[in-house]
Amino acid sequence: MCSVAGLRADCEALLGAFQEADTVRYERFAELWRQRRFHAIFYGRIRALERNKFTKKVLELVQQYLLPPYAFQIRVGALYLLYGLYSTQLCQPKQKIRIALKDWPEVQQFQQDLIESQHYDAAYVFRKLRVARAFHFTAMPKLLNYRTKKKIQEKEFKEEFKDPSNRVNNLITNDVLEELMNIHEHYQKMKCVISADKSQPDKALSLIKDEFVVNLKDITLEHQEWQQKRMKLFLDAKDADEILNGEEEGTSVASEGSERANALAKIKYRSYSAVVEASKSRRHRQVKLESSDSGSDYGKSQSRSKKNSKRPPMAKRK
Repeated sequence: MCSVAGLRADCEALLGAFQEADTVRYERFAELWRQRRFHAIFYGRIRALERNKFTKKVLELVQQYLLPPYAFQIRVGALYLLYGLYSTQLCQPKQKIRIALKDWPEVQQFQQDLIESQHYDAAYVFRKLRVARAFHFTAMPKLLNYRTKKKIQEKEFKEEFKDPSNRVNNLITNDVLEELMNIHEHYQKMKCVISADKSQPDKALSLIKDEFVVNLKDITLEHQEWQQKRMKLFLDAKDADEILNGEEEGTSVASEGSERANALAKIKYRSYSAVVEASKSRRHRQVKLESSDSGSDYGKSQSRSKKNSKRPPMAKRK
């Protein structure tokens, strides 16, 4: 689990840097790849079996960023990352990128969007992977084993990488606005035809504003700007919360240290206060007792020495 978390952190750091670059050019991604020495991810003294498992895990981890709901730029970065990982892996034969059949239409649509948007470098990279047969088409996204319980794990999506769902932009596209403009112009012409004055329509027929399409376009752009500002505020608030949590952890550690010091001081104070001092009226008695005890001990030692001196010496055996 630790290795998977480390892999995810490294891949997300690279994709995040590519997102901050605000471009989809392969040249910029290659610079970030070289700066982080990402080709060294497969280096290490591991056996062939472990190397194959590790490569499969890396490709499986990055492959999820190629699919929705991630933003277009993140998906392009994931495509470049898959191309780099597939090309620099040390497995022989090479491990392939696992793609489920249900996800393949999304990938094909993504390729079509690249071509229509004239991102030919990304389209070329995708074509290179197709020619190299880097994709392994499967029935399920993950490998299923016989007689094993199916664990449904919810995917954790990084909020910064997700494409913000905007139903307004999905509904009112450029094609829709162009079609509305054509319909509106035709509507104005038909009103002029049935009016008494052929140059302009009658006031009784003015049931809709002339600037309807323009106003609709302005409202759509305003909503898009509002959503972008809202997303930015959300990210700023998240960063502020992380900084605040770090400061609170530091203060909590300091408070715990001070509480412990206070507790030790109290224990030490209690241990010293437990020693009972003798009253002034009894101090002379203690001195007398000590002197008498010492005198009696001295007398006993003297008497014992005298008794020992009176005993006759033991005769030595010949």
